[in-house]
Amino acid sequence: MKVAVSVQGTTLDAQVEPRFGRCRQIMMVDTDSLEYTTLSNPHIGATGGAGIQTAQMVSTKKVDAVFTGHCGPKAFQTLQAAGIPVYVEMTGTVREAIAAYNSGDLQPAAGANAQSHAGSPDQRGRA
Repeated sequence: MKVAVSVQGTTLDAQVEPRFGRCRQIMMVDTDSLEYTTLSNPHIGATGGAGIQTAQMVSTKKVDAVFTGHCGPKAFQTLQAAGIPVYVEMTGTVREAIAAYNSGDLQPAAGANAQSHAGSPDQRGRA
């Protein structure tokens, strides 16, 4: 199975990023072989719609699921419309998230677990 993971680095030992739409990187990982590629997220600085745009980008990569810490309602709906289940509240490393998935310990989310614009930069430019 191929999963997309919001990630804070470029290796399997990188931490899962708590934000989906404004994560710096998305890692595409084969859950069986652990082969992966990492993509920069060009939507991190979007003034609006980062979650939707990131979800649309991920859906073009033909992934079977998304692993992240938090996913807002618009990104969640976009992924659901593409038939991609979302696993939220993921923590630890990418390797640990894959191991938890492979052991059958995870269930896809029934809905978003973040509010719209939760990862938006504030007036001082911080996320």
